[in-house]
Amino acid sequence: MSETLQTTDVAASDADLLAQTAIAVREAGSALRERFGEVVRHQTREELMRALAANDDTALDILRPRLTRLRPDAGWVEDELDGGALPPGEWWVVDPAEGNVNHLHALPEWAVTATLVRENQPVLTAVHLPLTGETYTALTGAGAHLDGRPLHVSRTADLGLSIVATSQARPDEDEKVVRRVGSSITAMLFDALVVRAAVPATLHLLNVAAGRIDAFWQFAGARADLLPGALLVTEAGGRISDAEGRPWTPQSQSFLAAAPGVHAEAVSTLSR
Repeated sequence: MSETLQTTDVAASDADLLAQTAIAVREAGSALRERFGEVVRHQTREELMRALAANDDTALDILRPRLTRLRPDAGWVEDELDGGALPPGEWWVVDPAEGNVNHLHALPEWAVTATLVRENQPVLTAVHLPLTGETYTALTGAGAHLDGRPLHVSRTADLGLSIVATSQARPDEDEKVVRRVGSSITAMLFDALVVRAAVPATLHLLNVAAGRIDAFWQFAGARADLLPGALLVTEAGGRISDAEGRPWTPQSQSFLAAAPGVHAEAVSTLSR
């Protein structure tokens, strides 16, 4: 039997909202899965951008009306690449095809995400991986879960025994950020056991929350890249900061999510 999204009263609890949000991202993921399978080649950047937009629109045509019905007064972040603080109130921060370029190249690392932000704090998030059927959820104060099973970050206490990860700078990123990414990877290659570098950020953060990898860092980055994973990692018992160990906000210029036992070592490595 297919899932049916029911109209939810604005006063519904956050737990109810999360359950309905999870249904919405799964339905959007199903639509994207139908478009997945063959490598799509493009001759120009403009062709690539049109293909990326077509995937986004496919998912947004499902997500926007369903999430708007859940919280009619919540704002909507139009550009998943935006960063910085949001205006006061509630906002839906959505990445309709996180890892979109992977989808177009028939790679499996992509997802659909939706996060409700209240007064610049993520309060609930749902991340769906259509190819595996997995749905990761987190609710402030109620923990992080994978298909209902609680998630816990790693207990590793030695960066030298850790698998760590980062994501690539965007193609149009500032040269200083690109060079900082490169130098941070070099530093981690000396200090960590294994370093993974790939997009998208959200999938690395899922793995931190699930205890599969021990730390993830990124310089700059958009709200939609980081807010879902930040909530998942926090609710799974991890630590979130900027790369210097200061409290992280969407306005920060860097981001670090780590198991508590390796957070300080990761900050030290990234600060070199």
